[in-house]
Parts: sequence; structure tokens; C-alpha cells
Amino acid sequence: MLLAWQFVKRNGFTIAEAMKVAWANMKLKLLMKIGIVKFYFRKVDSSIREAYGTLSDRIVPATTGNDTRKKNDTVQTYYDTERQEWRCFKKANLLSIA
Repeated sequence: MLLAWQFVKRNGFTIAEAMKVAWANMKLKLLMKIGIVKFYFRKVDSSIREAYGTLSDRIVPATTGNDTRKKNDTVQTYYDTERQEWRCFKKANLLSIA
């Protein structure tokens, strides 16, 4: 519910739109922890991107070093299985999960 409220305050969504996108984000994160997921999101330049991503420990390569960067709650990071590298998108821009 916090994520939905963030969408209302920051992005001007209605409560219904915000709840729909917030649930889609939660579902996407859960599915990515299990395996590879195909999903669509709107990029910052307004083009639509089809992505295949995962957060599964058995697929994602091991990372080394300390990550001291500040965490950002407005973006979702994922491992792009096509490019073999980490990517991210704004959670408010998630369009659909295929």
C-alpha cells in the first residue's frame, strides 16, 4: 500500500491506477525470484521496452565487492537475461507482465 500511495503523490495516479500498478510490481518481483519473466515497461524517452528479467539466485551471477550506493525505492532492478547485465526501470512505468 505504501508503493501505491507513492504513485498517487509523486506521479499523479488515481488510487485505482496506483493499486493496479503496485500489485503488478509486487507480482513481478515475486515471479522474478522464481525464474525468468517477460514484462513490458515505458522507458524515460516514452518508448516501450520488452524485457526478460530475473532475480533468481540460480540464474544471476555472483556479485563481488561492497555496494555502498544509496537504495532507491522508486526503481526496480533486475538481471536482464538477454544482455547479461543488471538493469532497472521506474516502478511507476511498468505496463504489463506477459
